[in-house]
Amino acid sequence: MAKTRTQFICSNCGYVSQRYMGRCSNCGAWGTLVEEVIRPEGSDRKSRVNLAGQVAKVEHLGDVSIEDTPRVATQYEEFNRVLGGGVVPGSMVLIGGDPGIGKSTLLLQVSGHLATVGTVLYVTGEESASQVKLRAERLGVHDDANFYLYPETDMGQIRKAIDELNPDYVIIDSIQTMQQPDIQSAVGSVAQIRETTAELLQIAKSNGITIFIVGHVTKEGTIAGPKILEHMVDTVLYFEGDNQRSFRLLRAVKNRFGSTNELGIFEMVQDGLTEVTNPSEMFLEERLADASGSAVVVAMEGTRPILVEIQALVTPTVFGNAQRTSAGIDRNRVTLLMAVLEKRASLLLQNQDAYVRAAGGVKLDEPAIDLAVAIAIASSYKDSGTKQTDAFVGEIGLTGEIRRVPRVLDRIAEAKKLGFKRIFVPKNSIGHDKQVSGIQIIPVATLVEAVKLALD
Repeated sequence: MAKTRTQFICSNCGYVSQRYMGRCSNCGAWGTLVEEVIRPEGSDRKSRVNLAGQVAKVEHLGDVSIEDTPRVATQYEEFNRVLGGGVVPGSMVLIGGDPGIGKSTLLLQVSGHLATVGTVLYVTGEESASQVKLRAERLGVHDDANFYLYPETDMGQIRKAIDELNPDYVIIDSIQTMQQPDIQSAVGSVAQIRETTAELLQIAKSNGITIFIVGHVTKEGTIAGPKILEHMVDTVLYFEGDNQRSFRLLRAVKNRFGSTNELGIFEMVQDGLTEVTNPSEMFLEERLADASGSAVVVAMEGTRPILVEIQALVTPTVFGNAQRTSAGIDRNRVTLLMAVLEKRASLLLQNQDAYVRAAGGVKLDEPAIDLAVAIAIASSYKDSGTKQTDAFVGEIGLTGEIRRVPRVLDRIAEAKKLGFKRIFVPKNSIGHDKQVSGIQIIPVATLVEAVKLALD
């Protein structure tokens, strides 16, 4: 009989150590090494076998057949957009988010629609079947004949249920509650999560079953468990928001079948999650007319242009060092832009506190927001409001030039659709022959020129 050994695995980065250490030598995190029992290799190790009993075999590349299976579109276009156009059969999707953000609600509503085109098995390890049924009735999920609930945490029993039912879609809520009965470690440990995910991955890839996994997050906002969990799945989605706002943002941080730059926006109401089809209008609906320190940027989230209000408040500092505070925008970017404004536009900002934020709780990180941030800061400093029908797009260089940005025509069209009359764009981003009726395009080459035209 083979001897059983133990090792220690970092729950933050997956680093393996043969002895316990208080601090992980790979990622530097404290108290993250967890003991794991290594099972001896035996002849009963499972190979990749599908539900029909077929074992994977070596094939020549030219002999491999490609199944032209179309994506399955759900009733939520926002969800489809983030996935890359719909649900890919046989894929494995991990959805993470803070507690109470709406992960289970989203998957339950999506499952209700998927049950109309296939068989759905909803495995819940955190609630009873009656609790899920009560929530389904509140969300308006119909009692479809192809929708099955299974309150279970034992992966052996779950695999048997999948073998018997042969569903098209499986929802695991959540992966931290599932356990392998032959692994001697606590539920939610590194070993349990890794082995459970590996078995679910085998089921998905061998049988063409789409599996959605709900994952808890740590206080730092990352998926709880080993980092290998995110490497094993096909798609990793983050559901963002807070309990103080009704809006939820769905982002893809990994997607083997589409872009990771897409953004889906939902609103949490009493009857569940509803789509926000016009997010630009949502972000601008409470904007004050002729207010100083306000500028609108047309940002791109994947293929979607979104208009967001940038707000800035510049006040004389009462301390020795001026403060730079931002929300939704990188603080270092704000500091850099204020230095450029002071050097190139002759604005004395070194003795001014600056508070900058993106309204609506959205996070912006593309360079095209530079011009709007700079205009908002200059507007607050001069106490001169921008026109309510002006929008700004452009990246700012350290010499004060306005640099070109991609997809300018899409941004212009979005601004025009929402009633904006003027849009400031980099001079080199659009040719003189490119004009759009109904909106005035103002090409600017320098920051000084943009500030003068926007605030004078």
